[in-house]
Amino acid sequence: MTMLTPPKETKDDRPAEFVEALAKGLAILESFDESHPDMTLSEVAKRVNLSPAAARRSLLTLKALGYVGQEGKRFHLRPKVMALGSAFYFSARIDEVLQPDLRSLVERFGDASSVATLDGHSVIYVAHHSRQRARRAAAVAGAAYPAFATSMGRVLVAAKPDDELDDWLETLEPVALTSKTCLDKAHLREELMQVRENGYATTVDQLDYGITALAVPVRDFEGRTIAAINSSGYTGLVTPEKLVAERLPELRATASHIASQLGRYPVLANVLRN
Repeated sequence: MTMLTPPKETKDDRPAEFVEALAKGLAILESFDESHPDMTLSEVAKRVNLSPAAARRSLLTLKALGYVGQEGKRFHLRPKVMALGSAFYFSARIDEVLQPDLRSLVERFGDASSVATLDGHSVIYVAHHSRQRARRAAAVAGAAYPAFATSMGRVLVAAKPDDELDDWLETLEPVALTSKTCLDKAHLREELMQVRENGYATTVDQLDYGITALAVPVRDFEGRTIAAINSSGYTGLVTPEKLVAERLPELRATASHIASQLGRYPVLANVLRN
């Protein structure tokens, strides 16, 4: 899983009340992922760019609180971390508002469907439903992936004003995830302009082999794109053209239905908007 990479902030951007110790602790929790399930103190310190002493204080605090465990010299996350995600899931009413629409899409088309938001150069899955069983990138709620390589990420980035989009591309550091991943920023910008014109995005094997996806924006009552929803299938069984022809109308209708419900769920609306 790709680690969450929020936008870089300078100290001048931080509020006066910014708690450095809390930020360090959260950074440590985020540093554990599929490729780093357990780490030594020095590995954690290097991964989050902290001194060993600072990393040790944070790790021992998280251990005392039950969020981190230790086996010998190696640290790992404990199940209590999942309580943080479940608190968000239930407070934002994800199961009540988003999951029914995703289940309906999957019941109709099979494959998988997700809702995501943008955070810096990452796209974060807020909700997901799937019938798929084969091994592929884990599109579970809470997963974060490079936005440039996903259909939902491209929809969200394309909605930015030109100056913000240019800044986003300038600071982007694309990494090849497959042999088909687009790494050329000029070409990517052309793709984003096409997404903006079409009102949808398609990708084929950009994030992982075997993933062909179609995404459309979810807009609030002011017309601002605050999230994206997709429908994806296996490359070889579906093509972008087939997804557009068969699923685009229903996907857009689902996005509109989600948007229409946000007035009754202000917490979810704020979550997606921010």
